[in-house]
Amino acid sequence: MSSSLVAYEDSDSETETEKTEVPQAFGTQISSQRSSVSCGQHFAPGSLGTKSTYEMHPMENSGSSGTSTVCEDPSELYAQNSNTDLTSPYSRRAYPGHAALSMPYRNYEQTSSSSANSGNGVSQKRIHKDSATTMKGIRPYIPKRLRQESSSTPETKEPGQRGSSDCDVKLGVLGEQTSRKISELIKPYLGSKYKSTEVPKSLIFYMSKHSGPVNEIQWCPVREQSHMLLSASMDKTVKVWDAVDTGCCLKTYSCHSCAVRAAQWSSCGRRILSGGFDSTLHLTDIETGKQIFSSKTEFRISALKFHPTESNIFLCGGFSPEVKAWDIRTSKVLRVYKAAVQQTLDILFLPEGREFLTSTDAVSRDSADRTIIAWDFQSAAKISNQIFHERYTCPSLSLHPKESVFVAQTNGNYMALFSAQRPYRINKKKRYEGHKVEGFAVGCEFSPDGTLLVTGSSDGKVFFYNYHTSRIIRTLSAHKEACVSAIFHPVLPSLLATCDWAGEIKIWQ
Repeated sequence: MSSSLVAYEDSDSETETEKTEVPQAFGTQISSQRSSVSCGQHFAPGSLGTKSTYEMHPMENSGSSGTSTVCEDPSELYAQNSNTDLTSPYSRRAYPGHAALSMPYRNYEQTSSSSANSGNGVSQKRIHKDSATTMKGIRPYIPKRLRQESSSTPETKEPGQRGSSDCDVKLGVLGEQTSRKISELIKPYLGSKYKSTEVPKSLIFYMSKHSGPVNEIQWCPVREQSHMLLSASMDKTVKVWDAVDTGCCLKTYSCHSCAVRAAQWSSCGRRILSGGFDSTLHLTDIETGKQIFSSKTEFRISALKFHPTESNIFLCGGFSPEVKAWDIRTSKVLRVYKAAVQQTLDILFLPEGREFLTSTDAVSRDSADRTIIAWDFQSAAKISNQIFHERYTCPSLSLHPKESVFVAQTNGNYMALFSAQRPYRINKKKRYEGHKVEGFAVGCEFSPDGTLLVTGSSDGKVFFYNYHTSRIIRTLSAHKEACVSAIFHPVLPSLLATCDWAGEIKIWQ
């Protein structure tokens, strides 16, 4: 009996050794590469021709266990990189560690499978040790630390398998540390007001890890964490990027089974609200991938917006005549806003959040009432549905940061300016035209100082308008496919992010 106990303790110690052996080797390998590959900061315009613009160095992950923080599949990244046009200095380059990164995991899987298939007699204890979750009958003791590791280790999941309540999260090369840091480039601007905006000219980063069109991008609203950029794509994923220092993808979230049409940061910058064509809503913790809120709707989702003052409330609209207000704390619908339309294209809260606007597809041959509808948030009553009378739908709306006006992107290839106060009259003296929409959900936005109005275009260009004169200041040939969004950074002056229908995201200064 005593010899049995000794053998039993030895098997536990062997378990600890094998469980931690490979991740240590993996970390050592990354550390050796880290010293030889450097990644500079490229924010000044002079960095345009810098050779190392997209040569990224891996960083050691700091997760709760050695194997719980795993980079994206290296073989998949290498395959993508090999098909990328490398003529641009901003194309992703496969750093020397790509091919080698996959080896520790392959060896680890082979070791586990060979141990599990071992024979009888003395090797019986090794079977208990390596495949305790599959054994029937006697179940040996497994230390708590190893149980936690095994439950959070991505290698225990089959490819494509998802948990019932959590997102599949893939960490980028820089791991979790980068999402919590404060960028050295942003720090000097945190204590001062936003300065004047200039038209960006230089390409800083070129990011193309999405395999489908990018529907939406948004900078993190927390100033200290505003180096992070959120993107939602038709490839069913949501990604978070370090779009200021490195241009690297930090994390990928695969919560949805269909295209992700809308995604929004929470006001605290720790959560992401996403909705898509699978008719599901997910509020995901960016660090853990845990779903704090999840719900199934009766329609495909195309628009999401958090309340500007009530951080636990958001609006959801899509291919439905209804817009719903949800409360995250109770996971229930607060109220329903009913309109005789088929689809809600965009949602815009007016200052203080007492009223909001919806743009819809309600355009008939003779009239265009209900194209833009104003709502009272508390009573769910319509305030006005006679705001825009021209027979064009409005795929996006944007509020001026300082003045009480908003702009509506129209499918008439122009942007119209409206008052943000009742009765929301259109300004007939200002019309921002010259770009093309042509049925794409092209977004528009004001610069943080309110002097410029920027919009994408279906021909891939970005147009910069003087807000006061409505004249085109400059056009930027940014993409080959339709540019559907262009947004200025909230802290760094003149830093612009753009995305297109080909799945590309670019950062300009």
